[in-house]
Amino acid sequence: MIPVLLSWSGGKDAAWALHALRARGEVEVVGLLTTLTEGFERVSMQGIRRDVLHAQARAAGLPLVEAWIPQAADNASYVASFTDALARAQARWPGLAHIAYGDLLLADIRDWREALCARLGWTPLFPLFGSDTARLAREMIEGGLRAHLCCVDTTQLDAAFAGRAFDAALLDELPPGVDPCGEHGEFHTCVSAGPMFAAPIALERGDTVLRDGRFAYTDFALA
Repeated sequence: MIPVLLSWSGGKDAAWALHALRARGEVEVVGLLTTLTEGFERVSMQGIRRDVLHAQARAAGLPLVEAWIPQAADNASYVASFTDALARAQARWPGLAHIAYGDLLLADIRDWREALCARLGWTPLFPLFGSDTARLAREMIEGGLRAHLCCVDTTQLDAAFAGRAFDAALLDELPPGVDPCGEHGEFHTCVSAGPMFAAPIALERGDTVLRDGRFAYTDFALA
């Protein structure tokens, strides 16, 4: 089978992409690649703690490749870190040249990833792309995925949603115009259980803080 690296945010879409790839049986996911921010020691954008990230990787039974970027990183910094991480992954798994993403809808993001991967000699895969996000959200929940909203963009969704479980009740309460999977950046999630994990991860909810006057981050720590 073709070896594949999976871009791993710690959120529901990446987790479900792992589940989907394994279910299809056409490729073998050999590892996870995550971008973290220096100083915060957290997953970039999601704000997930590094020890929680490592617990997720253990639960998924996969090694983790870390790509570090500085705070307020520009695109060039991200690309340099990503390129280095891919090189380290190829050194570990000779012949590896495919990377999968959990992207669902945004064509501009997909185009950017495809262009970058082409430049670096990699082939991107998008196992969930084009999904009906309303149907997919409920499929995830019914399939046993458990996650909480760890980041909310308060310009698109009320901060009160931060920290809440990603469940049917939440989907029913999302305002019109908010994507059920948060695909337009309305929210990000932290996964703690699902068919992609050997066992659930026990997490404790901490404080919610507002950063950059916009993003409400809810902290989740290992219990």
